[in-house]
Amino acid sequence: MEQIAADPKINGAWPLRFATCKEFSANGKWKYSNKFYKLFSVFFWDLNDEGILGFWIVNGGLCILVLGLLCGVSGFDPADNFLIDCGSSKDTDISNRVFVSDKSASKYLKTSQDILADTPSNSITNTDDSPLYQTARIFTKQSTYTFPIKQTGRHWIRLYFYPFSYQEYDMSTANFSVSTQKNVLLGNFSAKNVTVKEFSVNVTSKDLVIIFSPKSYSFAYINALEIVSVPDVLIADDASTISPAGVFSGMYAQALETVARVNMGGSLVSFENDTLWRTWVTDRSFLTQPSSAKSVNKIGSVKYPKVGATPDFAPQTVYGTCSEMNLNDTGDDPNSNFNLTWTFDVDPGFQYFIRLHFCDIVSTAANQLLFNIYVNSWNVAPDFDPGQKASGILATAYYSDYVTPPAKSNKINVSVGPSPRSAYPDAFLNGLELLKLNNSQGSLSQVGSVPTNPSSKGKKKIGVIVSVSVGVIVVLVMVGVLFCMHRRRKQEQLAQSKIWIPLSINGGISHTMESKYSNGTTISATSNMSYRVPFAALLEATSNFDESLVIGIGGFGKVYRGVLYDGTKVAVKRGNPKSQQGLAEFRTEIEMLSQFRHRHLVSLMGYCDEKNEMILVYEYMENGTLKSHLPVIDPSLPREMVNLAEWAMKWQKKGQLEQIIDPNLVGKIRPDSLKKFGETAEKCLADFGVDRPSMGDVLWNLEYALQLQEAVIQDDPEENSTILIGELSPQVNDLSQVDAGASAAHIGTPNLDDLSGVSMSRVFSQLVKSEGR
Repeated sequence: MEQIAADPKINGAWPLRFATCKEFSANGKWKYSNKFYKLFSVFFWDLNDEGILGFWIVNGGLCILVLGLLCGVSGFDPADNFLIDCGSSKDTDISNRVFVSDKSASKYLKTSQDILADTPSNSITNTDDSPLYQTARIFTKQSTYTFPIKQTGRHWIRLYFYPFSYQEYDMSTANFSVSTQKNVLLGNFSAKNVTVKEFSVNVTSKDLVIIFSPKSYSFAYINALEIVSVPDVLIADDASTISPAGVFSGMYAQALETVARVNMGGSLVSFENDTLWRTWVTDRSFLTQPSSAKSVNKIGSVKYPKVGATPDFAPQTVYGTCSEMNLNDTGDDPNSNFNLTWTFDVDPGFQYFIRLHFCDIVSTAANQLLFNIYVNSWNVAPDFDPGQKASGILATAYYSDYVTPPAKSNKINVSVGPSPRSAYPDAFLNGLELLKLNNSQGSLSQVGSVPTNPSSKGKKKIGVIVSVSVGVIVVLVMVGVLFCMHRRRKQEQLAQSKIWIPLSINGGISHTMESKYSNGTTISATSNMSYRVPFAALLEATSNFDESLVIGIGGFGKVYRGVLYDGTKVAVKRGNPKSQQGLAEFRTEIEMLSQFRHRHLVSLMGYCDEKNEMILVYEYMENGTLKSHLPVIDPSLPREMVNLAEWAMKWQKKGQLEQIIDPNLVGKIRPDSLKKFGETAEKCLADFGVDRPSMGDVLWNLEYALQLQEAVIQDDPEENSTILIGELSPQVNDLSQVDAGASAAHIGTPNLDDLSGVSMSRVFSQLVKSEGR
């Protein structure tokens, strides 16, 4: 007993077991107490002062470990659990997880040659899983592992690589691909150091096949691998999209590659302390300015909600630590605005799934802290309230999921920063997971395609021969009939695709679209519709809605680039025909945009409602969106300069809007035109929707501002502003009463051919539609 009291560091053996007092530990932190009815000595395990994990009751030579609330990891019991130490002749225990020997797993492997390699243990860096890197299996030709799956759904695939030299094989020079039946996991892969690649795939068949395909001049190898079931709730089917804002559906079908899994403000969380055997690294190497963040540690206060986050989403050691804004780093100005930013390396061209973990362990009261969340230049969660997300309970675990558009560079920045609406400036983040989504070819690599499984060739060979023998007779009998039917149908489609049915502008032809999902919602041609385009013409224009022609995705559906039979380039927005959502918007957009013909608006060229489709055909804008021509917003700038609307309104209220215009425009803008433009923008940014102008009012004001700038107005500009503008909303319906012969300015812009020589009142009456905002 004296020896234990002198050095209270006992080997913490997990899970619960009996141990002798002769066991000691090189790490751990035990707090000794000898006051327990004078019969026992008690040692409490304190994890970095973060809460008691358990305690030992010591009596004589016997130690009993009693685990506390936070002890160990509640074990998720996977239905499928394949752990293989490739090339090894014996089983390997890694933190109570047994990786079976290569011989025991040989029933899953199909390869043309057995090459088992090993290396001395002293050549490997000492890590918790270092025994797995002492052996490897080498493949000189395409080889496969086939695992029988008990329960379909999402599974981890973890591949362990350590390149060492064995005989004539230098594994650092190996070049190969790894894939499943549906997805390419690694293409042209080569490792130079110890590497663990983690993937998450949705297995829908009874077998999962892992295919190793070496390049013709090289070979493949693997040190160890895992195939383990994942809880179905871990990745939901839907996530918020960042740009454009909306919902991404179909996560279940996506293959994912882990790019980063980060514990903000805390230490490394090794896989034995995670219910799903994940490793969480520290965030210091990802912070762009480490001094701007401070670490907060309150693991013992973390609470999990009844619905939502669980330890399977992230362990308590992740939710119980965070990186918070270090206001002391701002010097004498505690109100300085800055963001905490983490930067991650990514592969361009891929979309990424971002999961942010939050647990408010920094606030003293709920619903007082608000902050903004940024991904690159997008503010994905303005005025984010962690208290509201956690139902007003502090230190409650919560997470948010986002899907990015395809990356245009090799970096993704994630930032949190203060909101001006917050009671005090602050922001924090507890954890982050960044995962790559497979592309349209099912690949997670920029190169490579899914190879054919060699084991399936032999099984299919007999079936193919029999099928061909039986089918050839049927084909010969029916080929003439099928050929004629196909040719006639093709001719009908080509003829139909060249017919556009113009709808009456003033009525006469009435077309009705009624879907079984629409409860009778109709679209009438009496509402000045554009052209009705046959569905066959749109199939031809978009190559059967080829995914490679997608130029945008939104809540309504996808937008495709297309070319009509006459060579006209169009943008085809196709809604989801299986959902009632968007039907009303579809009808409204046709009715509204078919009445507007203006050089500042994208023209609606037609629509299609055949077969319950909701398709809009727009003029194709070859120069891209307005957003693509605007300068990138730098979230590291002060708040008032990042939010251009707030910055401009501040100067507008001062009456000094001309102070912040583009220097190239100084002296070129008439003050009355700029004043009208500023008044219009200010009305559009009103806090309440009822106070904002209609689209017709906006067009009216902008057109008038343009006339003030370009036209020579005979009367005093200020007088015209008073007479013609004022509060437009109540006067919209009375515009026809304005005297067409009055002295209002005429259109002076040569591009408005259809409006030249028309009075202002008539021009504006063509532009204004008072319904809707």
